Amino acid sequence: MGGTAIGRAIENLAILIADNNAYTRRLTRSMLVNLGVKAIYEVADGIAALDAIRHVKPDVMMLDWDLPTLSGCEVMQAIRSPGIFPQPNLPVIMMTDIGRRSRVTEALRFGAHEVLVKPLSPKVIQQRLIGMILKPRPMVQAGRYYIPLPRRPVDISGLSRAA
Repeated sequence: MGGTAIGRAIENLAILIADNNAYTRRLTRSMLVNLGVKAIYEVADGIAALDAIRHVKPDVMMLDWDLPTLSGCEVMQAIRSPGIFPQPNLPVIMMTDIGRRSRVTEALRFGAHEVLVKPLSPKVIQQRLIGMILKPRPMVQAGRYYIPLPRRPVDISGLSRAA
């Protein structure tokens, strides 16, 4: 894939992996390397994720739902703060062990671009990255949430606001 324009676009992405499981980070890194990604950064908790976004300025973040110090949703709330956080439009792929519709809906309400259920596969990661490159979605304010323009309507009314 490296010779195509899409392959070059994937190769040029800087990707931040935020997951507290070292094995999962290594596995995800390996899949990204095999897809041609050259700049990959890893962190193990929510505070480190926010710090890395400020310093590394990744093009995409792969964020685990269950992070210590700040959960994936708390990290999303911090990121999706235009005028406060430096990269509120950062494309985020939320990763979770639980594939319930309610969890997927909540992640999307908090502003995730994509939600993937573990275990991840290289093909699914590649498809999501290609989708982000070929069809970037503008960010919009939806009530009190700052989210990627939904591909279909999303009801944000039932989501409780975390402190």
